[in-house]
Amino acid sequence: MTVELPGPEPGMPPSLWVDLDGPVHYVDYGGPADGPLLVCVHGLGGSLVNWAAVAPTLSQTCRVLALDLAGFGRTRSNGRSPSVHANQELLRRFLAEMFSEPAILVGNSMGGLISVLQASAHPETVAGLVLIDPALPVGLGSRPDPLVAVMFGLYAVPAVGRTVVARRRSSRSAEQQALSVLRLCCADSSRVPANVVEHHLALARERWDYPDVDGELLLAARSLMWVLARRRQHAEKLRGIAVPVLLLHGDQDRLIPIGSARATAAANPTWRFAVAEGVGHVPQLEVPEWTLDQILDWLETDGLAAAYAASPDSRRI
Repeated sequence: MTVELPGPEPGMPPSLWVDLDGPVHYVDYGGPADGPLLVCVHGLGGSLVNWAAVAPTLSQTCRVLALDLAGFGRTRSNGRSPSVHANQELLRRFLAEMFSEPAILVGNSMGGLISVLQASAHPETVAGLVLIDPALPVGLGSRPDPLVAVMFGLYAVPAVGRTVVARRRSSRSAEQQALSVLRLCCADSSRVPANVVEHHLALARERWDYPDVDGELLLAARSLMWVLARRRQHAEKLRGIAVPVLLLHGDQDRLIPIGSARATAAANPTWRFAVAEGVGHVPQLEVPEWTLDQILDWLETDGLAAAYAASPDSRRI
């Protein structure tokens, strides 16, 4: 059952909720009834607000929805795990129970990894993939950012990770925390549209008093590291994807080095690969126009088969 409530912030679509062993928050940007279905999946520490700069334009030609994974955004965990595999199962149910046709998954960071796992485990639900700086194993030739490497190393130790996150939280306001995340994820956070920054700040204020958000973030981060540590198995899943794939990556990404994306693209030559120069981990926020150009062109060319499969009309043939 879907329930509609007022949107979290003026300028955002109305909030919608579906019960998947607990409330799951999502928004529907609409779009033409015969357009391909795009479902946007955010990354670690993110939310559906991460798509606010590109979703309105995509909805001019596509049906566009974005959801908050368990433990993120407005979707409280309510006893559900925020781990990568648990959220992939949540995404599976969302797709299976909400739609009759497969979707093109648009995933950023952890959301890209979850989209890959979904395409691998349940290919009948996925028509294509748009992977925007997806979480990937750090290749032997890649140099992870030292600060990020230390941060995730601390996250890997439960007690230490909780202490670090708690201290950071106690020394900053909700707004300061949200802005620091944007600075970490962007090469130049001033390029993020002002109204989208306001959406992030409003959500940060709302989530500030949510219980155990730090613990949920740490659990999700550790599960992410565990999945990526199984490098050979992950590479096999990538090679096994049979649908069209668009891989976009910022060359100034501090979280997932560009070398990892280049190695993944080389290992999967049928994918389309494009690099956003001078851009960080979230091109859809930092350079939305470039991101839109890449996605819309792919949908009309290399991703045309995916767009057709994700359209209602494909089921009538």
